[in-house]
Amino acid sequence: MVAALQGCSTTPVDETANWSPNRLYSEAIDERDAGNFERAFTLFERLEGRAAGTPLAQQAQLDKAFTHYRADEPAKAQAALERFMRLHPASPALDYALYLKGLVNFNDELGLFGSLAQQDLSERDQKAAKESFEAFRELVTRFPDSRYAPDARARMTYVVNSLAQYEVHVARYYHSRGAHLAAIGRAQTALKDYVDAPALEEALYIMVQSYDALGLTQLRDDTMRVMRASYPNSEFIAQGFKRKSGPWWKLW
Repeated sequence: MVAALQGCSTTPVDETANWSPNRLYSEAIDERDAGNFERAFTLFERLEGRAAGTPLAQQAQLDKAFTHYRADEPAKAQAALERFMRLHPASPALDYALYLKGLVNFNDELGLFGSLAQQDLSERDQKAAKESFEAFRELVTRFPDSRYAPDARARMTYVVNSLAQYEVHVARYYHSRGAHLAAIGRAQTALKDYVDAPALEEALYIMVQSYDALGLTQLRDDTMRVMRASYPNSEFIAQGFKRKSGPWWKLW
């Protein structure tokens, strides 16, 4: 009877019960690389429990976050990274955790921006891009010599350019609908917050056109003088909004 009951048991057998921590880690990596993310999660969780208090447990936490990132689960990746940084504020791998935090939000926004021209930009929230920038900035500030710092700096430039372009697209959206004061406000935000971004040329042009539409000729002429001085070969001045250019995301 005992044998029969054991045969009917639905309790799953833990095949990893006798595995070493190193084997658990190796198998988890292999499963992740093969795209078997759920299996990888299970193995990383078991490793974290069995190797508690060791560097390998910390590595399991980071790899679990990266696996969520690979599985296109940015919210879960962020939660895993926040937990890691809360539990291990002095970890030698903190620079990598910050880099991955920035990368998760960076790629989330890259997907959004990739089809920017087809979207209603006035409805977009740039929270993820700003969080990405802050994570990269914390990394390069606290760990300037980190192996991840050079790439983080380059991505910060990209994020700044993309945020400036977003503000300019919204300004142009308002201008095209006759909301000239709103257009001027968004263009001024780009000029104030994102110095030297490529999109500022168009921001100035939108201000010139909006001031002109409002009959504010003095402000229009003053802005035009700034634009001519800053962009003497501007195609906007010659061609207006018909200017053709490549995708803005290639600016970085």
